[in-house]
Amino acid sequence: MESVTLDSLDRRLIHALQLDGRLPFSRIAAAVGVPERTVARRYHRLRSRLALRVVGLVDGRRTGMLDWIVRVRCAPEAVETLAVLLARRDDTSWIAPLVGGTELTCMIRTPPPGDDGRRPFFEQLARTAGVREVGAACVLRPVAGVGGWAGRMDALGGAEQRLLLPPRPEPTGPADPTEAVPVLSPADSALLRALAQDGRADLGRLAAATGCSESTVRRRIGQLRDSGVLAFEVEIDPALFGYPIEALLWLDVPPGGLRAVAEALAGHQQVAFAALTTGPSSVFVMVECRSVSGLHAYVTDELAALHGITRIESAVTQRRTKRAGPLPAPLAEKRTGAPSGRAPAQ
Repeated sequence: MESVTLDSLDRRLIHALQLDGRLPFSRIAAAVGVPERTVARRYHRLRSRLALRVVGLVDGRRTGMLDWIVRVRCAPEAVETLAVLLARRDDTSWIAPLVGGTELTCMIRTPPPGDDGRRPFFEQLARTAGVREVGAACVLRPVAGVGGWAGRMDALGGAEQRLLLPPRPEPTGPADPTEAVPVLSPADSALLRALAQDGRADLGRLAAATGCSESTVRRRIGQLRDSGVLAFEVEIDPALFGYPIEALLWLDVPPGGLRAVAEALAGHQQVAFAALTTGPSSVFVMVECRSVSGLHAYVTDELAALHGITRIESAVTQRRTKRAGPLPAPLAEKRTGAPSGRAPAQ
């Protein structure tokens, strides 16, 4: 990726896109007071340098799927190969080798457990060459970071935000996998795949990908958003905002303290994502910090002030092999030549 430095207009553009990834450039331009062509040029510059991408994401809870935070301990020589192999899968996200060279983490989306005649993904993963141990915690409920990391959402004033984002209805789809889930047609699936690659794809491209008319595509995007199935996320490296240190935290919190800890985490500037999970630790947190001393201060000051946390395990990520959406085409092509290996079957 080419070297990129963000100025104030870039940050306002990114904030606007996090509010709504499909906002027209004309509306963004009117809110920030610059010509539309300037906004469009800034967006395309950042996107062409692989510094910025808008992706459409499906809320697995509303489609009956389960999200898992997975920790894989493996031989040092297997980490990079495994990270690349996992990144090629459609059901993985947020893949990060950890500093130390013998562990990586990722998120994986699976159907609910059941006997479908196939070997479970985690069993396949455990049998992969070089893998020594696999731990999986099911995401019970996200509690922070949904809708964007606060660290990249402070560039626009309240008046500008109100101009950009009219109130949207609350999602109406089920968030509990035990409830009835919306039925997605083949055209819906094709639409969601196209939006995962480019959340700002124009209606013509989406119509071609789905075989539907542009008016049908426009209407279906609105329906999927209103039901909570579809949301848009801005992918961008926090280091461009001055936060080069990313750490993962596993918090032990007894049941009686979960609500208070979750509410506190939702208000912490450093928290990019947090969720209640199954497993030995009941809370998973992803934080972005300006320095190692900033991470130390966060743990010893803000987290230490929360009642109910009995233990903290932390690890610093080495880099991101994959973020929220599928690999962009240039990166996917580049990584095709990575060391070969046997990946868990799709």
